Amino acid sequence: MEMKKKINLELKNRAPEEVTELVLDNCLCVNGEIEVLNDTFKELEFLSMANVELNSLARLPSLNKLRKLELSDNIISGGLEVLAEKCLNLTYLNLSGNKIKDLSTVEALQILKI
Repeated sequence: MEMKKKINLELKNRAPEEVTELVLDNCLCVNGEIEVLNDTFKELEFLSMANVELNSLARLPSLNKLRKLELSDNIISGGLEVLAEKCLNLTYLNLSGNKIKDLSTVEALQILKI
């Protein structure tokens, strides 16, 4: 299932600004990027995108209330500075099973409370 369809199913007739948890595990993202997810999800506190073939966080919207982010089993190898810029209240982050090869890749996350 594509990410766009999965988001529509998860909304369950709610407006994006009402959603606090969103689980998009095992769906497919187009070109390895986040799609459809945007700034209207301003109340989002938990987001799970495990095993969605994600390789870039460049299109991640600002999610100021996001505290938990699950990104395991993707193909992310860098670009984590986006998290430090757009998810300032992040306290839990799972990047296991990604293509991160060097600890310097996660240095940008030092300003977070993780």
